Amino acid sequence: MNLAGMAELGSGWKEQVQPALLASLLLLLCFEVALRVRSPRRTRSPPGPFAWPLLGNVMQLGELPHLTFCRMAQKYGDVFQIRLGRRAVLVLNGEAAIRRALLGQCAQFAGRPGFSSYRAISGGKSMAFGGYSELWRLHRKIAHSTLRAFSSADADARAILQRHIADEARELVEAFASLSARGRYFDPSLECTVAVANVICALCFGQRYGHEDQEFKSLLGRTLKFGQTVGAGSLVDLLPWLQTFPNPARSLYRSFQELNREAFDFVKAKISHHRRTYDPAVTRDMSDAFIRDIGRLGDGYVEGTVTDLFGAGQDTNSAALTWVLFLLVRYPHLQARLHEELEGAVGRERLPAWEDRRRLPFLEAFLYETLRFSSFVPFTIPHCTTADVTVDGFHVPKDTVVFVNQWSVNHDRAKWKDPHAFDPGRFLDDKGELDRDLAKGVLIFSLGKRRCIGDEFSKVQLFLFTAILLHQCTFLADPAEGLSMGCVNGLTLRPRPFSLSVTLRHRRRQPSASDSGPGIFASTSATC
Repeated sequence: MNLAGMAELGSGWKEQVQPALLASLLLLLCFEVALRVRSPRRTRSPPGPFAWPLLGNVMQLGELPHLTFCRMAQKYGDVFQIRLGRRAVLVLNGEAAIRRALLGQCAQFAGRPGFSSYRAISGGKSMAFGGYSELWRLHRKIAHSTLRAFSSADADARAILQRHIADEARELVEAFASLSARGRYFDPSLECTVAVANVICALCFGQRYGHEDQEFKSLLGRTLKFGQTVGAGSLVDLLPWLQTFPNPARSLYRSFQELNREAFDFVKAKISHHRRTYDPAVTRDMSDAFIRDIGRLGDGYVEGTVTDLFGAGQDTNSAALTWVLFLLVRYPHLQARLHEELEGAVGRERLPAWEDRRRLPFLEAFLYETLRFSSFVPFTIPHCTTADVTVDGFHVPKDTVVFVNQWSVNHDRAKWKDPHAFDPGRFLDDKGELDRDLAKGVLIFSLGKRRCIGDEFSKVQLFLFTAILLHQCTFLADPAEGLSMGCVNGLTLRPRPFSLSVTLRHRRRQPSASDSGPGIFASTSATC
């Protein structure tokens, strides 16, 4: 979940509040104050800002709530409470508080809010949005082991994954070159999404879609819009009276419902075809493995799992890749240094491979700094307490919604020098090697029982896409455009729209039949 819908609603209310509503708020305020005076607290609740009746703190969140929460933490501490409507929401900031909760009391913080919008995602059988239970733990275990089996379990799986990514990187280079030839400067975000989504499609469905496939690109564009509306769906869950009259949150909630159905219908059609052609003796792809192993959990779990992987994987990984391209054109001197490192470590006779990462410390440092600096997943999907719990001496009741502010960890001045500056060098030690202990301090995939199951898969994908694109291309910003460091808030944070052009670097030799190592394109296209 994100809070972009809340910010949009807040700005609308400031201009459209009616006298009758103000009178109602005043009466509710008096009523709530009276209740608090007559019912003194027996336990110590987390501190927090004053919450208005009916709305709570919605109006205070702003366009970028993760920044609002960082400011609130300076006043109330790393553990504080806000209200959305009548519902209390615990906010966790800072590495120490987040670790004490998600690792020290992992089961108690592993729940998900019982929002009706969450129950609709992935046909109601979502692993990412599903509640914490024995069934959920089994569901997650099978999904995690299956993803690992098709991406990193052994040398063969790693080689196949690398081949998929290398193929998509080649196609992406060709798409970029074609767009540059036609119009010189272009927005790369949708092409990045197609490339990343195709890796998931290859693993799940055994097929890919061309960059010229407008139907597929339209679907992905709508899926990105889903990320901007899911937060608004949760706002309607918290403030159900918003459904009774026209307002931005109701409109976004209806868009969320439609987009959710479209994504799920796309996956259902693919799984239906897999079921009709399924042979238990042959596992063609992850969908077959899910039919074999997750199908026994009940109807809809296969479709729900694949929808989770398809939606979350392409949204987060394409956001990361878009940030990489933005930062490459924003800091051309860093791009030049990366080109130099790749020339020395890899050369022109082959493409970079995952096994090269130890010889590409500045590239790894650049990627970790991209994850830290962008914090493109500023919040985890909201957690929910599964039992009464105590955090830093504060009593938190069961079923309390919990926001985990990952941004606060990645921009903590006590942990990072000049955290708002983009500096890959911070991850290099005195010998110029990657400081892996410091790199582990970047929080982007959450912690504990709700940690993202695709974290290693995402790291491999981001490294290979970036390495191959840099190996093949030079990226140039549009000089007529100012590169704003602002962002667009959705399920992920993305750079504001920007344009670039691509110049192909030295052509490498054509691959021969003897080129069987990782990172060599299967195609003999001269583009790369």
